[in-house]
Amino acid sequence: MGVSHTTIGRIERAELPGVAILILARTCAAVGLDLVVRAYPSGDPVRDVAQVTLLDRLRRRLPPTIPWRVEVPLPIPGDLRAWDVVIGPVGSETALEAETRIADVQALERRINRKQRDGRVDRVVILIADTRANRRALALSRDALRGTYPLDSREILAALGDGRQPAANGIVIL
Repeated sequence: MGVSHTTIGRIERAELPGVAILILARTCAAVGLDLVVRAYPSGDPVRDVAQVTLLDRLRRRLPPTIPWRVEVPLPIPGDLRAWDVVIGPVGSETALEAETRIADVQALERRINRKQRDGRVDRVVILIADTRANRRALALSRDALRGTYPLDSREILAALGDGRQPAANGIVIL
């Protein structure tokens, strides 16, 4: 493979920073593994058409007079996090986080709870795409989420449709 057994040991123990991809590929091949590497774009371009579509479905259900701000950064200098949408007038804001595919409910809850803590908004609504997989994930975890996100779609959509802020955090399936 072109490297010493000591180097292989350091790779296995994650003690070798900056390992070349070619070395990793050879190491993996030697033990019957395929190395898979992915690259993700950085920056602000729209990458999730499904998320934009989901947000648009909600927006069409709300009165056009409700203030709607997209990609609202958290008020911490240097923090790259942003709310997908913030609706309502300043001082009475509801943040929306759109999720098209739930993979890890606990990680989702932790991420959004930290954003609410740091983001200085009154309410948070998790907007979830209505798919079989998402419904199953919620069916398995809705009771655990109820403490932090007590309101469901009907209550939230009624409040927002009347131009009011929801009474609490919640989850909307759309």
